[in-house]
Amino acid sequence: MKKGVNFEPWVRSAGGAVVTDLARSRRLQARLHELVPGGAHTYARGSDQYPEDMAPVLVRGRGARVWDADGNSYVEYGSGLRSVTLGHAHPPVVEAVRACLADGVNFSRPTALELAAAEDFLALVPGADMVKFAKNGSDTTTAAVRLARAATGRDLVAVCRDQPFFSTDDWFVGTVPMNAGVPSVTRQLTVGFGYNDLPSLAEVLDRHHGKVAAVVLEPATALREPEPGFLAGVRSLCDQHGAVLVFDEMITGFRWAAGGGQALYGVTPDLSCWGKGMGNGFPIAALAGRRELMELGGLATARPRAFLLSTTHGAESVGLTAFRAVARVYRETDPVAVMERRGARLADLVNGVAHELGVADHVAAVGRPSCLVFTTSDARGVPSQAFRTLFLAGLLRGGVLGQSFVVSAAHTDDQLDQTASAVHSALVTYRRALEAGSTEGLVAGPPVAPALRSHASPRQRPAAPP
Repeated sequence: MKKGVNFEPWVRSAGGAVVTDLARSRRLQARLHELVPGGAHTYARGSDQYPEDMAPVLVRGRGARVWDADGNSYVEYGSGLRSVTLGHAHPPVVEAVRACLADGVNFSRPTALELAAAEDFLALVPGADMVKFAKNGSDTTTAAVRLARAATGRDLVAVCRDQPFFSTDDWFVGTVPMNAGVPSVTRQLTVGFGYNDLPSLAEVLDRHHGKVAAVVLEPATALREPEPGFLAGVRSLCDQHGAVLVFDEMITGFRWAAGGGQALYGVTPDLSCWGKGMGNGFPIAALAGRRELMELGGLATARPRAFLLSTTHGAESVGLTAFRAVARVYRETDPVAVMERRGARLADLVNGVAHELGVADHVAAVGRPSCLVFTTSDARGVPSQAFRTLFLAGLLRGGVLGQSFVVSAAHTDDQLDQTASAVHSALVTYRRALEAGSTEGLVAGPPVAPALRSHASPRQRPAAPP
């Protein structure tokens, strides 16, 4: 155990298991680092996103609770990188998937399930005429860009620079700090504009007149809603300049509304990209859009065909069955309303504790209730990774796991109360650090760091032995 980290049990009035040790998780994480670059298959899941030696390795989840390899239980936020809206192992989804397994899951021809899933999807997204399924969101956003380029004969792509992530592929990764290996010529094909800033988009389209194939953005984010007229203005500018409008609905889909931001805000894109919540954690993604664009990757076009999406596992039965079960839950109930209520109560609880302890100017739960994040700033009010690390450590000790406060519809009032108790304990320590002007001695090791940074430091690990 490193100096400065206290794993002594903490008794909470709200109940729940106390995190006492992570010895087995640490051993498993070390082995993961030997076999998997970064120790995880998604950078946002990496151990560098958690305090040193405090990254639990999980073994199961149910509802809004997860368990690690050491037997500790946590109230989980972030909800599978926002992919879980109904809760882990949601019974109707699991039962549907279990029933489909006996019939086989991958074949050499389309299945009737593919048609049924397409009908279900297009009923939720009435602005789209056609859909093609895939396994991850990056494939769909890249397919949308390729399709836009094929339709327009142009090369440039305009992306919203205020939004953090659109694809693992070169056309986007070339714009982030972690871009080693992306050719410079590829980087030059993506340009940026500001969210809620129509003049910046107009300037980009004017400066690159007739060269922009697609305008790509999320219709909204956790912290920023579209100002009145913004999305309609983007739609109009795309029409004026002949650019294809692409909405990334990975997060907004099934979390803002079943039909995503386009349904909520009433602006229809030419193409939209989906994933995450549409399978409640099962791997399923989709590209949807106008027929005349989508058919460029089909058989009803005389034009040169675009390689749209063609994947062995894109339409396997498990993902499509999970999606159909999720779609049914959304038709018959209102998970978004539940998430909004739970998130609003959680924000009230967290912010109430912060006010009580006099640290509300430094720690706050903010954003759309169904997609809350938290702020962590130092004594000067500047966002701080060191103070974020301290807060995360306090949450973990109190049985709360998450880099955000993103809820699912499975979170209960008791779990929100447990979270408030963990926040209270964490903020008592946080206040001490603010008074001292430093987190030194209160948390071990270097601080957490942005997932897509250019170098491994400040969380660089020793090289594995040959």
